[in-house]
Amino acid sequence: MLSVGEILKKQRERLKIDLKEVEKSIKVRQRFLTAVEKSNWQVFSSKVYISGVIKNYSLFLNLDPNSTLAIFRRDYERQEAVKFKRRLSVNYFAPETKRIFKTILILIFILFIGYFGFQLNLYFSPPKITILSPKTEVILKNDRVKILAKTEKDAAVTVLGERIYQNSDGLFEFEFPLKIGKNEIIIEVVGANGKKAVFKKKFFRED
Repeated sequence: MLSVGEILKKQRERLKIDLKEVEKSIKVRQRFLTAVEKSNWQVFSSKVYISGVIKNYSLFLNLDPNSTLAIFRRDYERQEAVKFKRRLSVNYFAPETKRIFKTILILIFILFIGYFGFQLNLYFSPPKITILSPKTEVILKNDRVKILAKTEKDAAVTVLGERIYQNSDGLFEFEFPLKIGKNEIIIEVVGANGKKAVFKKKFFRED
């Protein structure tokens, strides 16, 4: 009775397909395809890898993978002491597959470095302050203006020497007294990283 390797080789030769074409199609190196055809299981790291190669090889040759795998299991079980080499599974890939694998690893590394750098930049940067209202700098005849602003929720906000507390979204508000003419408000914010930001904005009160 023919072995699974002999069946695969016979079908490949009948279809006039060389091993290089098989390698390119199923992404398995020629030396492992040759090992399968010769039933040389010692070059593989485990039975799982052999089964995967046989299945893909069978499908490529239009053979029933269930039948070829059944023959493989029969042949394999007859060998009582097959010792496998411990190898990384990527060694079974064709060169182009290995290049794709390496490219993916490099991209993951670059993304990790980029994310790490972004987090470091956030950590060492002073907190940002955004004035949400009022939008205008000209206040008509009002002796005070209500300021609504936003910053980091863990930052410490100080206005005119007074500590202002923001909510869980980082929003805070306060009323700022205005004199006639030009008024400058100074907001000091110290982030959780200890970095300090000073924000200045001018308002003009008309007489």
